[in-house]
Amino acid sequence: MNNQKKVEWSKLDNASKYFPATCDEKDPKVFRIACELFEDVEPEILQKALDITIEQFPSYKSVLRRGIFWYYYESSDIRPTVEREDKPVCAPIYRKNEKNLLFRVIYNKKRINIEVFHALSDGTGALWFMMTLLYHYLLIKYKDDFLEKKPELNYNASISQKKDDSFSRYYQGRHYRKQAKTKKENKNPGKVYIIRGTRLEENRIKVIEGTMSAKAVLEEAHKYNTTLTVFLSALLLLSIYKDMPVRKRGNTLVLAVPINLRQFFKSETSSNFFSIMNIPYTFDDGNTELKDVIGKLDESFRKELTEERIYQHLHWLMSFERNPFTRIAPLPLKNLSLRIANAIADLGVTTSISNLGKIKTPPEFDRYIRQFSVIPNVRRPQMAICTYGDRLVINFASPFRETEIQRFFFESLANMGIKIEIASN
Repeated sequence: MNNQKKVEWSKLDNASKYFPATCDEKDPKVFRIACELFEDVEPEILQKALDITIEQFPSYKSVLRRGIFWYYYESSDIRPTVEREDKPVCAPIYRKNEKNLLFRVIYNKKRINIEVFHALSDGTGALWFMMTLLYHYLLIKYKDDFLEKKPELNYNASISQKKDDSFSRYYQGRHYRKQAKTKKENKNPGKVYIIRGTRLEENRIKVIEGTMSAKAVLEEAHKYNTTLTVFLSALLLLSIYKDMPVRKRGNTLVLAVPINLRQFFKSETSSNFFSIMNIPYTFDDGNTELKDVIGKLDESFRKELTEERIYQHLHWLMSFERNPFTRIAPLPLKNLSLRIANAIADLGVTTSISNLGKIKTPPEFDRYIRQFSVIPNVRRPQMAICTYGDRLVINFASPFRETEIQRFFFESLANMGIKIEIASN
């Protein structure tokens, strides 16, 4: 009698197809979400929590395989194991000749970290995995504290909802194509400024983390009648401008901002469901007044975050996949096309800012959790932010030795009277 477990396979969502084709040792397409507790992590309990969590996220049990026309997920019986941190931050996870899971759970003192290959999930999906892992970890470790009442898990999506391909679900098809083509995504921004620097050895990344009061930063943002993301984006662009060679200060800075599409479409998928908006900015006549930078960015953000533009983004993302010539092209040809497109797109972006937003856990967990943080996958110096309670954590990740941009940025906040705790890897 054959007792072998049946192997199941599933297709990648639209965004996921891009990452295995374009990842390499310099840009492994890996990001990290970290949670810092008030007490040291107990690895045995963390392993028990992971064993429970992985059963609630079947896609996280998959390995990536190569087909004739597309990549696909294949179910696996590999058991994920927690590890003490001993690798560089966001080290490569996917290698085409190895059969590995697409994430890792690591710990270091008081920190629990999950690192994810971007083909598996975006930041929101990975955060939901982390929240579930933390939920089970804290319930096991502090079980005596919850004998009378067990906290409720904030994320209770079904297995089918977690695995949903929301790109395909909300793609409007041919009837929208003509309407989408009538609008151009962005005018030519002119010559784009590219940040250069001395690369770190072994493709490592430098991480500088600043922690501060979310309330204090929001108060500064509200002085300019703007959002936290726009406010910090303006400070980021000003910091880059200060570091630019004088001869290049007429070049355009292009800020890439991921958009969580779950904010616009009903979805609880733990797979990728995001797009990118590129915001060009030029410092005309050397005007570096913060209020003016914020004003222009505010206007650009508002134009990009309309329902019409979001639908256009979704259509553009799906158009490559649905192209009949693309469908019949063999995988090596698709990979080559995506790598060329990636290299061209890379020359059109200066930096990136990603805001995972305000993270909420059951209030009963507040006394065990100090803060969360996010480290993005890095091709250039870029920034990721998140908030937990009143702790706003801003992470700069960069493949370069130079840190002038980071220094200018945190000095700008400090000069506003904001107290900042700085840490680095």
